[in-house]
Amino acid sequence: MDIKSHLSPMLEAHYHATQSTSENVLELACYQVLSSMRLPSALAAGLLAAPLALAAPVTAPVTVTVTVQPTTVISEKVVYTVTVTGSCLAPTTHTTPPTSVSATTTSSALNTNPYPTSTLLGSDTQGLNDLAKATGKLYLGTAADIPGPELSDVGYMTLLNNTHEFGQLTPANYMKYEYTEPQRGVFNYTGGDVILDVAEANGQLVRCHNLVWYNQLPYWLTSQTWDNATLISIMTNHITNLVSHWRTRCYCWDVVNEAFNDDGTYRSDIWYNTIGPAYLPIAFAAAAAAAPPSVKLYYNDYNIENPGVKSTAAQNLIASIKAQGIRIDGAGLQSHFIIGETPSQASQMANMAAFAALGVEVAQTELDVRSPTLPPTIAQQKQQEVDFYSSVAACVMTAACVGTTLWDFDDTYSWIPSTFPGQGYGDPWFEPAGTDTLVKKIAYDGIVDALTGQTVATS
Repeated sequence: MDIKSHLSPMLEAHYHATQSTSENVLELACYQVLSSMRLPSALAAGLLAAPLALAAPVTAPVTVTVTVQPTTVISEKVVYTVTVTGSCLAPTTHTTPPTSVSATTTSSALNTNPYPTSTLLGSDTQGLNDLAKATGKLYLGTAADIPGPELSDVGYMTLLNNTHEFGQLTPANYMKYEYTEPQRGVFNYTGGDVILDVAEANGQLVRCHNLVWYNQLPYWLTSQTWDNATLISIMTNHITNLVSHWRTRCYCWDVVNEAFNDDGTYRSDIWYNTIGPAYLPIAFAAAAAAAPPSVKLYYNDYNIENPGVKSTAAQNLIASIKAQGIRIDGAGLQSHFIIGETPSQASQMANMAAFAALGVEVAQTELDVRSPTLPPTIAQQKQQEVDFYSSVAACVMTAACVGTTLWDFDDTYSWIPSTFPGQGYGDPWFEPAGTDTLVKKIAYDGIVDALTGQTVATS
């Protein structure tokens, strides 16, 4: 296993805070800086549990440098060595408990995709969200991993705030379990509030993501064995607190994320292995009890975008939950595709129709189309335009499809290279000159054509 491919460069970062008052305030600042570090919860919790020797005296500005290095693999888990230095701390080295090696679905690490010498650029100037709403859709939106380095990227934030392009935002990471409940019964809403504040200032909808998933769980939850009743209580308490806290600030919630294997069987994880398949209706019942009626409740998954055993499993789940009298309102089709392997428009439409027949709305929740090789060829760039067209057009032509969300719009912040080494180029924009300068690819034109009823050449 290539451990490095699972690590974001954000795991090696500098965190700075400046204070100018008493020594006690400066000491507190050290711990505040450490507690706000952008690290997986197991690492941060392990680090904060270690003895930290304050420098004597503590001086301003408070500076902490954190270096994380994987050292050992134990049964698909990694032991990390975390070294801390800075103006407020004596050098500290801490070895974490074993933590799962699993890539997050979005990383804010800056990517340096090798772009082709000849990049086919987009020429359309019409805003995607404006065009989507003109077709009767609620939005065309994007995910964003903020708070993060994106907040200081002027070009990125200018486009994110442009409601002609984006009418909806999804928090890529900061509403997930490890961030929102880092300790049992202790909730942190700060990260989620940041993107909600951005969206509300712009008048953008927010798809809140997510409540129950097998990944990005806090160490306190995964490091011990729970009995059925206790884990149900933990899960429903988490759901109730998040849904009750953010209420109608969310257009919808992805209540359960990625519960199935590609063969349609249930995924083996902490929820299924302890509670069994009943955890899904229990989760939706808890969400429905806490959510205002206007907040939609979704099941969200990948590889359920065209007919097949996994899509059928998701449809059977929705039908079963409805048969129990429990509210479920939508199916989220993630739509992470590969150039040249994207399902046809007809296939995607047929699949959407099957979900809609169950009485739920559908949405494309995480659309990107990655190149399997870098840099992409001219032919691959043209095919990417076709693939974006096919996907968005399927939503346009399906009344039950409420909108499309890109899984970030800028390759600089894409999750793809860290999860699929050697692949990338999956978004409609890129930054050829670094931050602050965004350029549309020809893929953008494919989306515009789908939204305006135009056709795209297939070769």
